[in-house]
Amino acid sequence: MTPTATEKQRPNPFEIAQRQLDEAAAILKLDPAVHELLRWPLRELWVTLPVKMDDGTTKIYHGFRVQYNDSRGPCKGGIRFHPEETIDTVRALAAWMTWKTAVVDIPLGGGKGGVICNPKEMSQGELERLSRAYIRQVGRILGLEKDVPAPDVYTTPQIMAWMADEFAFMKGYNEFGMITGKPLALGGSQGRGDATARGGMFCLREAAKELKLNLKGATVAIQGFGNAGQFAATLAKSLLGCKVVAVSDSRGGVYSADGIDPDAVVAHKTKTGSVVGFPGTKPISNEDLLELDVTVLIPAALENVITEANAGRIKAKISLELANGPTTPEADKILFKNGVYVIPDFLANAGGVTVSYFEMVQNAYDYYWEEELVHERLDKKMTAAFHAVHAMSQKHKVHNRVGAYLVAVNRVAEAVRLRGWA
Repeated sequence: MTPTATEKQRPNPFEIAQRQLDEAAAILKLDPAVHELLRWPLRELWVTLPVKMDDGTTKIYHGFRVQYNDSRGPCKGGIRFHPEETIDTVRALAAWMTWKTAVVDIPLGGGKGGVICNPKEMSQGELERLSRAYIRQVGRILGLEKDVPAPDVYTTPQIMAWMADEFAFMKGYNEFGMITGKPLALGGSQGRGDATARGGMFCLREAAKELKLNLKGATVAIQGFGNAGQFAATLAKSLLGCKVVAVSDSRGGVYSADGIDPDAVVAHKTKTGSVVGFPGTKPISNEDLLELDVTVLIPAALENVITEANAGRIKAKISLELANGPTTPEADKILFKNGVYVIPDFLANAGGVTVSYFEMVQNAYDYYWEEELVHERLDKKMTAAFHAVHAMSQKHKVHNRVGAYLVAVNRVAEAVRLRGWA
């Protein structure tokens, strides 16, 4: 598949992931062979998926599964359904999953999957047939001991349920632990729904302590109002006492200096399909939202939204990255110089994979935890990970993304060396 003109203009996410690794490898003085091994996925599977549409025609879709590195355990990573999906995006996300599982110190590697499609234009029946077709092709490299997918952009617990069911037909028995983010009735975990945002809130709480910031009444702007963004809005208020002043989605954003009721705007989006037009607010663009004078900015949409072009205008004290790859390396340097405290994506949004790991554990021994215990164990993991990254950043006088890489890459490199891979 030849890159489109639009794809050629965008920053390549995988090249960004490699550059971020290179910076950490130089500081760690990583063995050249280990460094080169960690720059590339161990395995990739490209698939072609014929799907019968509701009108009787057959449409051909293309998808991927990338297993980046499994030196510390089975690969783990979501499956994205997106019209602009690319192999390099999937490679980058699989790399970031490798570092994410390592930074929170859970015994997993990194993987990612994607299908080029527009789920907003598909019926439930078409989505089910696409989901099952994907598993029929990719299922041969999945499993509790191999590679465990999860929901991601435009995929849901229902889609995970269809995929788990298709895998069961292929195997002849149920292996619910082969996929996470499932409905509770099929072995899902309590606390999985808001885990990404909740883990981010725990990091935000700890960052505020380090920076001596009072979060009660602190202003928050959230770009992206999917699962992570919605829960970030409600939890920022309920857990930390913050005031949400702006939210946005793919259609636009809304702003109110007096604050926005998170539950009410979630209900508005559920009813209308967008945050746009929420009563008592002014419209704001996604671009302008990023530059608001707020205490906390939460990029929770897609990658490469904070770049060299706009980083100098970011006024937030903390950027909590719930999206994957929202900030380019050039922007990182500008934010660091300007004193913006970035909680990098593969730390900030690691709550999702941490509770997915908890789900795998519960599936493996068929015993399920209460939600309170899930929250408690998530808090412990995220707090420890945050302080490991903060301490490493302070020690080397680098920004937090490099600090997070130093923690994660060191752990993966140690596993690679001990296994004799390089």
